[in-house]
Amino acid sequence: MIKLKYNGHANISLTKDNMTVLIDPFFTNNPVNKVNPKEIDCDYILVSHAHFDHIGDAIDIAKRTNATIISTAEIANMVSEHGCKDHGMNIGGKFDFEFGSVKVTQAIHSAGIEGGCACGFVIKFYGKTIYFAGDTALFLDMQLIGKMNEIDYALLPIGDNFTMGPKEAVEAVKMLNPKVVVPIHYNTWEPISQSPQKFKEDVEKDTDSKVVIVDFGDSIEI
Repeated sequence: MIKLKYNGHANISLTKDNMTVLIDPFFTNNPVNKVNPKEIDCDYILVSHAHFDHIGDAIDIAKRTNATIISTAEIANMVSEHGCKDHGMNIGGKFDFEFGSVKVTQAIHSAGIEGGCACGFVIKFYGKTIYFAGDTALFLDMQLIGKMNEIDYALLPIGDNFTMGPKEAVEAVKMLNPKVVVPIHYNTWEPISQSPQKFKEDVEKDTDSKVVIVDFGDSIEI
């Protein structure tokens, strides 16, 4: 059994047995977070970009748990200077880890670090394929991500203002063709207030994908 937990915003954990991968671990000062970051244990941390609401508590958690931070080269170099274990990657690259693999994908967004770029991830986690889009606008090459991967779960931002909104996210679903969509990056603050239920209705009306709305702090089995 794989457990996917949604800690709010874009903060996700994937756990199977004794292996946990954290994604964009924004706990401290996250208005919808219900977890003390000092209680978090994990083996790997994926960071999509260096904005405060995504890199979040990654350095503190990695130093305490000895987790490896997987990210773009610029972020990997930065966290290394803070004494963290790191694995630097870049857009289009793939690497095998003990839980499966990570492929770094394009994301259209600012980076939060000089010389860097934002990204998303295609994560193979114990046989499941999970696409974490990161903070991104809609882009046509999502067609290729969908074509080259049989996506079980797509984690897509719907908040608008900083990322694509619900309308664009529906178009992303059409290109990605995932089995299941989990909306993320919404309702943390007023500028990204959205109705995930309306998004679910629109996706399931226009595509064959199903939408699962995971409440902040809740988990699902995947």
